[in-house]
Amino acid sequence: MKRLGLRVPVVQAPMAGGPTTPELVAAVSEAGGLGSLGAAYLTPRQIAAAGTAVRARTNRPFAVNLFIPEPLPDVSESEVEAAVAELAPLHVELDLPPPTLPGRVREDFAAQFRVVLDLRPAAFSFVFGRLGAVELAALRERGILAVGTATGVEEARALAADGVDAVVAQGGAGGGHRGGWGHDELADTLSLTRAVVGAVQVPVIAAGGLMDAAGVRAALGAGASLAQCGTVFLRAAEAGTSAPYRTALAAAGPGDTTLTRAFSGRAARGLANRVTAEVERPLPYPFQNALTREMRSAATRAGRPEFLSLWAGEGVHLAWDGTAAEILESLWP
Repeated sequence: MKRLGLRVPVVQAPMAGGPTTPELVAAVSEAGGLGSLGAAYLTPRQIAAAGTAVRARTNRPFAVNLFIPEPLPDVSESEVEAAVAELAPLHVELDLPPPTLPGRVREDFAAQFRVVLDLRPAAFSFVFGRLGAVELAALRERGILAVGTATGVEEARALAADGVDAVVAQGGAGGGHRGGWGHDELADTLSLTRAVVGAVQVPVIAAGGLMDAAGVRAALGAGASLAQCGTVFLRAAEAGTSAPYRTALAAAGPGDTTLTRAFSGRAARGLANRVTAEVERPLPYPFQNALTREMRSAATRAGRPEFLSLWAGEGVHLAWDGTAAEILESLWP
């Protein structure tokens, strides 16, 4: 909290794909937490514009998050055909042409990272891997804290050895993509937090299923320096969560989430729906993510949540509608 100048020990999770608007990021930071911009799907120009928009709304610290790129996996023609065949009937229901893989399946990480360096947020967080020594040195030179994400103790040890300033310990209850790259323990958040705190000498940020003040206090009691909360902010007034997504979140009950690779090819937790039930042969990430993008966009326009990636953690039924400041206050009254 001291290094980041926070008044509240809460990080708003960097939920890529729309929810973390500049308005949400700025509102959380202005209220004393650490707002985080999920920028993985943004072009370098969009990242710069979003960062400028955050700074126009607050002079408080905020973070930017990106996905570490892994080598693109080899996919065969038959694998592509199978994935297309599974999605084709869903495209018909949405009056879309058959699905096709675009030529570009992800953004240029190096170009995105250069913009982050120029933007100089208070912190840069990352998932899906480890950051190179050159990039870590560049962050240090600019006074930007480096925050890696681990889903198990061994990943946390690797990140700490690399020289990150803090580690996010992502428990199995967390919504959205699993942020690790090795062995995902899918552990209880508090148990994982205790284990990671005992294994590394850098601050630990607990994440996964933390939806209220009791959860935040428990995470800090387990040794975490901060608590990272995402799902609880999805229904914030400032969030970019679409109307059909919000409707599905409001109707969700306990036990309604599932781990799936159906939308992106990478394990992620969200509300179960037709796609999670019917897609059994997804391409590996990022190809499946690119292949389903048109379907997800059309479903948003048509108000069809059964075709959307409804990322949410296990505590989704505890989320509520309010401003970001009200939600943050409920987490640290």
